[in-house]
Amino acid sequence: MMGLGSAIGAGLFIGSGAGIQAAGPAVLVSYLVAGSLIILVMWALGEMAAANPNSGAFSVYTARALGPVAGATVGWLWWLQLVVVIAAEALGAAGLLASVFPALPVWLMALAFIAALTAVNLTRVRNFGEFEFWFALLKVVAIVGFLVVGVALLFGWIPGAHSPGLTNFGGFAPHGFEGIATALFVVAFAFGGTEIVSVAAAETRDPARSVGKAVRTVVWRILVFYFGSIFIIAAVIPSGSDALKSPFAGVLDAAGMPGAATAITLVAVVALLSALNANLYGASRMVFSLAERGEAPRALSALTASRVPAVAVVSSVAFGVVATVLELLFPDRVLPVLLNIVGSTCLMVWGSALVSQLVLRRRADRDGVELPLRMAGFPWLTSLGLVLLAAIFAVGLIGDDSRPQLLSTFGLVVVLAAGSALRRRSAAAKA
Repeated sequence: MMGLGSAIGAGLFIGSGAGIQAAGPAVLVSYLVAGSLIILVMWALGEMAAANPNSGAFSVYTARALGPVAGATVGWLWWLQLVVVIAAEALGAAGLLASVFPALPVWLMALAFIAALTAVNLTRVRNFGEFEFWFALLKVVAIVGFLVVGVALLFGWIPGAHSPGLTNFGGFAPHGFEGIATALFVVAFAFGGTEIVSVAAAETRDPARSVGKAVRTVVWRILVFYFGSIFIIAAVIPSGSDALKSPFAGVLDAAGMPGAATAITLVAVVALLSALNANLYGASRMVFSLAERGEAPRALSALTASRVPAVAVVSSVAFGVVATVLELLFPDRVLPVLLNIVGSTCLMVWGSALVSQLVLRRRADRDGVELPLRMAGFPWLTSLGLVLLAAIFAVGLIGDDSRPQLLSTFGLVVVLAAGSALRRRSAAAKA
């Protein structure tokens, strides 16, 4: 449910319209490519997490495959992305809720959301899991309901509502290959967050079984929910319609359902809070792992009696609080810059996961190590994942809007790698 909940976020409920505007119904091709990539990444991470469940997950696997500097770089990169996104999600959820209840001040709600979910993360991990389960379940129920209404609308089963059928698919790719390529870069980020499954595996009772089940179920559920939802939206709403600004509400309005916009807004608030909850968990576990390996201050590895890395939780949320306050004081001047720098982090993490699995699987096969979970089609499927990822990078570098984001992330990678290398050299000199 964590993997499913992380993937089904505001990017689907609100951002999916941008992909349809760019490519029309052909956005389904973009989702097919990006969906195939995330499935391959999940399989690769699942194999490594089942063999070595660790709260540092892909950071640890990258360190084992490519060296400690690479591992620390990936870990810090992911941590920075999550703590920045915590601020964005708190402000986003508060802003959406204020649109429904204008009397509620955005600044107060944003800080209240952060405080409440920090409290959840400071208690036993079971409590965090319960919150995330119910958050994810609510989103799943909302999408299932949406799919039922969408199918009924397309088949003309809703009295008084006009069914467009598949007429909007007549111009399947109105902007050609360029539109599909543009949408591909947008769509890829909708799947960000699924990698947190590999982090959470370390705190399950039976990691090998839990990860294997998660990978198998998340794969087909993401396909059904994502492709089903996007197919219905593209069929009901023309690619040039203003309704794509809130695509789910647009479909429900077309079905003549009262209060659709408010309902979807509230679901989007839940989606953002779910992501905030999961990202705070992931950030704290990653920096805890870095501290355990000597890549972060040792104080961050301290555990409470309930085995919760409280210092890591508080340190991670502190960055998010500072970013939230600064954004409130200087609107649209802080978060856009931070998000632009870390915006492509998920692509870097996925790349590190695929390369690490390629190296570690070869090493395990060479040494005759039995793996509890083995990715099928190795090494061809792993290589296919890298090819798909390279295509997304290429599309991003070509686009005028996405190029600065990628280059900023590349620059951050260089800075983090240099910092880690200098720290290790300094430590070695003192020793």
